[in-house]
Amino acid sequence: MSSFRLPTLLATLVLAGAAAAPADAATRLVVRGQGFGHGVGMSQWGAMGFAQQGRDYREILGHYYTGTQIGRLDANPTVRVLLQAGRSTVRFTGARQAADRRLNPRSTYRATPFAGRVMLRSSTGRKLRTVAAPLRIVGAGGVVRLVGGANAGAYRGALEVRPGTLGGLDVVNAVGLEDYVRGVVARESPSSWPAEALKAQAVAARTYAITTNKPGAHFDHYPDTRSQVYGGVAAETASTDAAIAATRGEVVIYDGKPVTTYFFSTSGGRTENVENSLGGEPKPWLKSVEDPYDKVSPRHRWGPYRYTLSRARKKLGRLVKGSLKRIDVTKRGESPRIVEAVVVGTGGTTRVSGATLRRAFGLYDTWAYFNVVGTKVEPDEDAASAAVRANASATHRRAVVRGSITGLERGTEVLVQRRTRAGTWITEARTRIGRRGRYRADVGRAGVYRVKAGAIVGPSVRLR
Repeated sequence: MSSFRLPTLLATLVLAGAAAAPADAATRLVVRGQGFGHGVGMSQWGAMGFAQQGRDYREILGHYYTGTQIGRLDANPTVRVLLQAGRSTVRFTGARQAADRRLNPRSTYRATPFAGRVMLRSSTGRKLRTVAAPLRIVGAGGVVRLVGGANAGAYRGALEVRPGTLGGLDVVNAVGLEDYVRGVVARESPSSWPAEALKAQAVAARTYAITTNKPGAHFDHYPDTRSQVYGGVAAETASTDAAIAATRGEVVIYDGKPVTTYFFSTSGGRTENVENSLGGEPKPWLKSVEDPYDKVSPRHRWGPYRYTLSRARKKLGRLVKGSLKRIDVTKRGESPRIVEAVVVGTGGTTRVSGATLRRAFGLYDTWAYFNVVGTKVEPDEDAASAAVRANASATHRRAVVRGSITGLERGTEVLVQRRTRAGTWITEARTRIGRRGRYRADVGRAGVYRVKAGAIVGPSVRLR
């Protein structure tokens, strides 16, 4: 073999070896976001942060409910909370009277439906009285205990039992507003929080209770997040009772009237206009505001969560036409929570709301970002060809990491990182997003690679 042929042959072998090395590629949907809840009104963690900064409850409420003042109620109205629905038998104890019959507080009694009425029975099932609905049960010492089923426990005020609209019996706790709030505050905000945060919660809960009742229904509120979380006597604590007593009768008013005081866990740094999150008409007191101390919340920021496109497609179900390509946000609110988005599939697009995406993925909030990150690592064929043309005996493998990231502005920096033997990631190269979200960078050794753009972390790919 002639000597002048040797460098060319070696370069050709290098090229052949590089071409034979398999390319590795992966694509992931990366989801990240901020906040926890619907984002409207008072952020509970933000209120706690304000209290830690020495702000009092009036300042806190005035910050979250724009243009409002504190007013005072003249009375202590009754609130009705639906504790149980559709029960075949209702059991209770601690009662001194039901309808016009005196009862033994130490005994357990039952109520069952009977021809559109309610039958009162002894613990052994003996019939005691049949009454038109509701059967009103009053406890000894002002407390009666509901036994068995959902929300079993002790409640102030009275229990009202009546036939439910879907069959069986419904149990409603009819309780004074102040005692109702005692059962709410510690279930909505930790009782260990600063007193001013608990006072703000007490006033917000009291105001919400009187502005969101259901006219014409036999109850005003649910005992859970559909209204406010309510636990009766079991939820009462010394610190929350003190906050309620200190603000007794106080409510948030706008233009002289109590207004709906939505509240939620965590804003992520800014609350949202009501119309962009919960829908309906804009309300001047429910406007987006900065929330500077919300960072104390563990849900201030969350994610990133990574999904294969096939797994993400399963979560979206029928919202995807064909195979999932990406999710494009078309309208954001002030915070900026997602108002509208488009799910893009190979077979077409589907318009969705931020709330729909939140439910589909089980997210904490609609303040979310959806980025599809595609990464491919492969031998650099151009470098190998150049070695051939230069008759070089290349001993250093060259490779390219390339791909695209949706939803980022052109010029955004992308770090190309390699995993070390210790499991940490080090930056091998830096590049920037180009047209159509594309990026490209050269790397020079075998290993596992990924790309990172801010909080967005792509899938791992291997160069062998």
